[in-house]
Amino acid sequence: MPKTAALLEIAPEDKKRLHTWTRSRNIPAALAQRARIVLLAGHGFSNTEIAEQTGVSRPTVILWRNRYEQGGIGALEDLPRSGRPSEIDPLDIVIATLEPPPARLGVTHWSTRLLAAQLGISNATVAETWKRYDLQPWRRETFKFSTDPELEAKVRDVVGLYLSPPENAIVLCVDEKSQIQALNRTAPMLPLRPGLPEKATHDYKRNGTTTLFAALEAATGKVTDTCYARHRHQEFLKFLKKVAKAYPEGELHIVCDNYRTHKHQAVRDWLEQNPRITLHFTPTSGSWMNMVEIFFGIITRQAIRRGSFDSVRDLVAAIGRFIDGWNDRCEPFIWTKDADQILAKAIRKETSLTPH
Repeated sequence: MPKTAALLEIAPEDKKRLHTWTRSRNIPAALAQRARIVLLAGHGFSNTEIAEQTGVSRPTVILWRNRYEQGGIGALEDLPRSGRPSEIDPLDIVIATLEPPPARLGVTHWSTRLLAAQLGISNATVAETWKRYDLQPWRRETFKFSTDPELEAKVRDVVGLYLSPPENAIVLCVDEKSQIQALNRTAPMLPLRPGLPEKATHDYKRNGTTTLFAALEAATGKVTDTCYARHRHQEFLKFLKKVAKAYPEGELHIVCDNYRTHKHQAVRDWLEQNPRITLHFTPTSGSWMNMVEIFFGIITRQAIRRGSFDSVRDLVAAIGRFIDGWNDRCEPFIWTKDADQILAKAIRKETSLTPH
């Protein structure tokens, strides 16, 4: 039976917090062990019994009982150690991180261990400094400035169609998703199970490719599509004719990128014969402004990337089924940024430090 003579008085609020420590996975194991020692002492167990239950020595039990009695729950924390003071300013680590590694190392960016060895400190110190100053040398983001001399005019033209289309006109976003591969896994996929994701083999067999031509109606989200084996101007012109038949009345304003097949003479000649159809081109390096690219991302994630196809015919059929279902549940694609907001970031600022 527990001995009441060794009872340790514990404040109610401390008792609740100590119980939390014993169950937590986010605190050091030593701190959880000290909490159990104090709680057992609060139930009247002797020092010897507590030592046996917690797997520590009797002097250790006495140490943490006394610490709690003298300083409360805060005294259970580790005291600052009198180790050698830091010999490097954190800002020196930041400055070193921002400089490229020496050529002799043969690397493009620092790791914690490489920089630590260079500075003669621990890699934990480097990692802590990087976290504090939000430095992530292993990451890289890309950007690109458009060199299109008609950048502003094209941005305002395309954005104007999205935000304020001509009255009674239909705005379509057209592009090709080329070289879609009909991939077949070398073994059957393992289906989703509780606690387990769907699994597929890493290797696969290529069964050919197709090119998806799609026209997205911005106002409804409806997609008109066709798959061709190639994506020359001949196929583009065939698709334009299909789109024209799908929308037999009213003006058609079609947004597309600067792919040269879109500007082929045969396409221009046909457009002259069909004046109700107008092509609008996104700026160079600005094909992201074509909203059909959003749809291409969706169909890739939801129907193509995780599919398994024995042939191009199976791939084309899967694409068709997805688009049929998409058109049953589609919603408008809404553009939110105006031209001024886009141009503010798209135009490269001139500086007095770097010649352009």
